[in-house]
Amino acid sequence: MITAADFRKGMRVLIDGEPYIVVDFSNAKMGRGRPHTKAKLKHLITGSVFEKSYLSNESFKLPDLENRKMQYLYNDPDGYNFMDSETFEQTFLTEENLGDSRFYLMENHEYSIMFFEGRAISLDLPASVVLEVTDAEPAVKGDTVSNIQKGATLETGLKVKVPLFVKVGNKIKVDTRTGAYIERSN
Repeated sequence: MITAADFRKGMRVLIDGEPYIVVDFSNAKMGRGRPHTKAKLKHLITGSVFEKSYLSNESFKLPDLENRKMQYLYNDPDGYNFMDSETFEQTFLTEENLGDSRFYLMENHEYSIMFFEGRAISLDLPASVVLEVTDAEPAVKGDTVSNIQKGATLETGLKVKVPLFVKVGNKIKVDTRTGAYIERSN
């Protein structure tokens, strides 16, 4: 058990039986009033965010969360299928659980999946991934005055802006947090 005064950014807590992560918090004491903690919390399953004040001595349980390394296999109408490399147990995440993370998944690569009470709820991606360019707009001669970029489609369907020198078949590194081009990686 922890109290609201123990909140820290990134801490996971259980509120009304649901898992949340503390996005931001502040502690305050006003005159003769009792100390309180104002917290901004994000629901780990739905992604919804809300702010609420709690008395500093209000207690919370820690959620039963588990991270497991799993290999991405394929996607089908039910969702995105993953397999535990040790137990060969398969699980899937829906498109809603993954959000834009689905554009960075590559078959046969391992990812860390978070489970809440035995149910897969989210996926942790590395900071960057290397993907192959499958389609790129042609570069126009004379467009080299300054940092001009063109559109490109990657092997996972992700569309990004890349420098003019990037061609179809090149491998590029993409930031998974922003979806931005980082560098060419051939």
